[in-house]
Amino acid sequence: MDKAKNVHEYIVSQKENLAVNPGCGLSHYNLAVALMGLKEYDEAEKEFLETIDCSPTMAEAYVQLGGIALQRRDMDSCLAYNQQAVKVRAGFAEGYGNIGFVQIQKGNIDEGITSLQKAISFNSNFIQAYATLASAYLMKGLIDESIEAGKKALRIEPQFSLVHNNLAIAYLEKGENSKAIEHCDRALELGFEVAPQIIEEINQHRSKG
Repeated sequence: MDKAKNVHEYIVSQKENLAVNPGCGLSHYNLAVALMGLKEYDEAEKEFLETIDCSPTMAEAYVQLGGIALQRRDMDSCLAYNQQAVKVRAGFAEGYGNIGFVQIQKGNIDEGITSLQKAISFNSNFIQAYATLASAYLMKGLIDESIEAGKKALRIEPQFSLVHNNLAIAYLEKGENSKAIEHCDRALELGFEVAPQIIEEINQHRSKG
């Protein structure tokens, strides 16, 4: 209750700021983020667009608009907004990470990998980029590269269940079954829904001991 009250008070304060200074991009942005927190996406979208009108180089606003587009399953708009984000701010890792994710969702695996590699080059601790990259390499059959990206993700966040799942699949492909079992078990412990066929294959290797 208090949290919701605080958000509403914060929204009022940002609107007061804008009444005095309607051209303040940061106030529009802060208001939009608060509206996102209340799941008022249409209102938030308007404020992010106002942000860009006032502050055309605020890359975060483009990324947020991309997030709203993604929620609407509008991959093309999401991609366009994130491309604009990296255009207005060179080296913006989050924008490249999102571009990589969307390209992979669209089936453009090579383009996705290129963008994710850029994201990591600008932020070496970008865990989501490593995880998505590991998945992309797996799709391409680049097993060693997938394992390497997965290991880097786990160095940052050892309890990333999706990464454990992908490592289990990659190690199965390599025939390193004990490692596959270990990562599959960890993914399950962390609550990941491992595909039934993977569990079945893992159990066959487990029974062989």
